[in-house]
Amino acid sequence: MESLIGLVNRIQRACTVLGDFDGEGAAALPALWEALPSVAVVGGQSSGKSSVLESVVGRDFLPRGSGIVTRRPLVLQLHQIEEGQPEYAEFLHLPNRKFTDYSLVRKEIQDETERLTGKTKQISPVPIHLSIYSPHVVNLTLVDLPGLTKVAVEGQPDSIVQDIENMVHSYVEKPNCIILAISPANQDIATSDAMKLSREVDPTGERTFGVLTKLDLMDQGTNALDVLEGRAYRLQQPWVGVVNRSQADINKNADMIAARRREREYFATSPDYSHLANKMGSEYLAKLLSQHLESVIRAQIPSITALINKTSDELEAQMERIGRPVAVDEGAKLYTILELCRAFDRIFKEHLDGGRPGGERIYGVFDNQLPAALRKLPIDRHLSIQNVKKVVSEADGYQPHLIAPEQGYRRLIEGAIGYFRGPAEASVDAVHHILKEIVRKSIGEAEDLRRFPTLKAELAAASFEALERFREDGKKTTLRLVDMESSYLTVEFFRKLPQEVDKGGNPASASAVDRYGEGHYRRIASNVSSYISMVMETLKISIPKAVVYCQVRESKRSLLNHFYTQIGRKEGKDLGKLLDEDPALMEQRQQMAKKLELYKAARQEIESVSWSR
Repeated sequence: MESLIGLVNRIQRACTVLGDFDGEGAAALPALWEALPSVAVVGGQSSGKSSVLESVVGRDFLPRGSGIVTRRPLVLQLHQIEEGQPEYAEFLHLPNRKFTDYSLVRKEIQDETERLTGKTKQISPVPIHLSIYSPHVVNLTLVDLPGLTKVAVEGQPDSIVQDIENMVHSYVEKPNCIILAISPANQDIATSDAMKLSREVDPTGERTFGVLTKLDLMDQGTNALDVLEGRAYRLQQPWVGVVNRSQADINKNADMIAARRREREYFATSPDYSHLANKMGSEYLAKLLSQHLESVIRAQIPSITALINKTSDELEAQMERIGRPVAVDEGAKLYTILELCRAFDRIFKEHLDGGRPGGERIYGVFDNQLPAALRKLPIDRHLSIQNVKKVVSEADGYQPHLIAPEQGYRRLIEGAIGYFRGPAEASVDAVHHILKEIVRKSIGEAEDLRRFPTLKAELAAASFEALERFREDGKKTTLRLVDMESSYLTVEFFRKLPQEVDKGGNPASASAVDRYGEGHYRRIASNVSSYISMVMETLKISIPKAVVYCQVRESKRSLLNHFYTQIGRKEGKDLGKLLDEDPALMEQRQQMAKKLELYKAARQEIESVSWSR
C-alpha cells in the first residue's frame, strides 16, 4: 500500500511538472503546494549538512567542495521500493533518463546548477528536483537549501549573505514546513546559524528537529549530552546525533552502507552516548522524520482535501466561463456557431427592448434631437418679407397674380419643406450609430464569443452590413415622407384661411386691395408658416415611425438573416476557421484542464490512501 508520503511526493512532482517553477520558486499550483508538508534541511556552510543527506540516502551523490556548494535548492524525494528491485535516480528535468551511477547524478546536479548560475558562486531560488528509488531509504521528501554564511567570498555579490537567508526563510517560514536544523557538535550551539534561523520562524520549537553532526570530532573529555538531552537548547521535537564519514572516507569513496554500520557501532560503544544509541544515527533520523512527516500529512488531510475541493470547484467554474473545447464534426461546429449567433442576437434585442441599457437612446433621438433640429431650421429667414416678396414676384413672372399668388405659395411651401430633409436624414444616421454601438456592446457581452475572434469579427461585419442596408431603406422612406408633403398640399388648410376684406367689411376686390403692400406679404408669410408648422408636427410623428419600421424593427427581425444564409453554405473547413480560438485562451484552457485533472486525481488518491489506513 502506498504511503501518504509517497502520495504527497507524487502530487508535488505533478504540481511541478504541470507548470515548473518560476524564478521565485513558486509552483504552478501554489495553493496545493503550500498545503503539502515538507522537510527543509538548514545549516551553515561546513556544518555537515550534505553528509547527513547522503547518510540518509545511503549514497554519495552530492557535489562537494569549499565555499558554497549547494547554490540551488534540491528537492530530494525518496521512494522506498521492494528489496531486489533495481535502484535508480531520476531528475524531473530529465524525466526519461534513469541514473544508476551516482557520480553522474552528482555531475548532473552541478551541470543543472551552472545552467542557471553559470560557473560562478551565484545562487538561484529555482529548485532542482531529484527522486531516488531504493530499498535502503524510507519514504521522505527533503529540501536541501544553500548553507548559511556570514561573509561574501570572492566572486560573490555583497548581498549573498542576505540573499541566502531570504531564500531559506521563504521555505522555513511556511507553517507546514518541518525544519531539520543541522549544527556541528564541535561548535557552541549558541552560535549555530541553523538554530538562530529556526528560532526566528519557529520560536516554540514545534516544527524543528535538531541534528548534531561531528560528535566524533569533539575535544577529548567533552560531549554533547546537554544538547542531545534537551537541557542546553530545548525543542519540542527530539535532538538526534549523527556521525558522518570522515574526509578520508569521502576521498576513498567509502561504502555508505558500511559507514552506517560504523555509525551504529560508534553510538553503541560510546561511553557518553550508549544509553541513547537507539535514538541516534542517520538511520534513526530518517525513520523519525518519515514517521513525523506522515503524521503531519495525516493531520493535514482534511484541510488538504477541503482545499482541493474548493479549488476544483473554482476551476470548474472558470472552465465554464471560458467554454469547453469545440467539437470536431461539421454538424457540431454549425450548431455551435448558430448558438453563439443566437446568444448575441438575444443580447442585442434585450438592449433594444429595455432588458439592457441602450434602447432608450433611440427614443432620445425622436424626443430630443429631431424636435431640436426642426426648431433650428431657417424657416423664419425663408419667410422673411423680403424673401416672400422675392419668391412671389419670381413665381408671377411677367404677369402679376390676379387674386392670390398660388405659385408663390407653392414655391414658398416647397422650399420650406425641403429643409426637413436634413433632420430626417440626421435621425436615420443617429439611430444607425446607436444600433452599431449596441451591436459592439452585445458582441462584447456575449462571453462565449470572446473565445472565437474570427467569428466575432465576421459577426460584427455582417451586422454592420445589415445595418447599412437598413439605413439606406430608412433614408429612402423618411425622405419620401418629406417629398410627399411637397408633392401634394392640403387644400382644406388654405380654404379655411380668412379672406382679405375691404374697409366696409366685404370681401375685397382685386382693385380695392394693395396686393403688393407689406401687409399682403406678411399675411402670405403667416399663412405659409402655419402650414409648415402643421407639416412639421406631422413629420415629428411620421419620421420616427419610418425609422423604427425600417431600422429598429428590421434589425430585430433580420439582422443576421444574410449571415445565416452564408453560414449554411460553408463547408466544415470554413466553419472550423470561424471557430479558431485565441491561442492564449486555448493554452489557458489546457492548463486549467491539467490542473483540474491533477486536483481530482489527488483527491481520489488521498481519500483512497487515508481510508485504507
